[in-house]
Amino acid sequence: MTDDIVEARNWLGEELDCSMCGSRDVKCRLMQACVEDRYAKRIDRFFDWNPEKAKEYLEHPYFEVRAVAAKHVEAEFLPRLMHDRDETVRWSVAVRLPQEYLAGMRMDPDREVRIRVAARLDEANLGAMIDDPDYYVRQIVARRMPVAMLPLMMSDSDREVRKTVARRIGEEWLVRILEDEDASVRLEAVMRIDEMKLPLLIDDADWRVRYEVAGRVAPKYLKRLLADPDVAVRALAKTRL
Repeated sequence: MTDDIVEARNWLGEELDCSMCGSRDVKCRLMQACVEDRYAKRIDRFFDWNPEKAKEYLEHPYFEVRAVAAKHVEAEFLPRLMHDRDETVRWSVAVRLPQEYLAGMRMDPDREVRIRVAARLDEANLGAMIDDPDYYVRQIVARRMPVAMLPLMMSDSDREVRKTVARRIGEEWLVRILEDEDASVRLEAVMRIDEMKLPLLIDDADWRVRYEVAGRVAPKYLKRLLADPDVAVRALAKTRL
């Protein structure tokens, strides 16, 4: 969508009149860069041209103006927008907010805000988000959490989170993950586990797990896999023998 297609109106739907604008002393142009326009692209361009003006619009009634201003304002002004009534504004804040304030947004009611917080929060404070109600937030936490703390997430209710844990957790915990009820989680553990422990999974309920075992287990165990109920597992065992 190009600028000349979108009609120039303010956030209330009224036609814009440059003669009534209080920003005539700055770089702006109707249909191209205007802070009073409801079109976010023009608002963004206005602050690109006049970044020093961003701090003057942090309390503007139109959320889009506040959100775009948060992208351009000096970081020291961002804390005042941490609890803005609109989540779009808080999204912008979470992307740039200094670390000493970011922990204060861990409980934000909007998942998209918390996703941004989890992606930036320092490791020392990530532990407080392991019980976040949103699975994707927890998945991001599992990707960034210090390895030593990952055992706290081994029993997460979401399999994608547990799979992320299985890819990163210390090898000494992999045997515990082999007991997971979900085959896709066990598979992540099998691909990392020491070969000496593979015989524990020769009779696993899922053929994908047994196939991985057949590809890496010591040859002396392959005869048992020749009678596997899955043709692919049997074929791999036969090939290796």
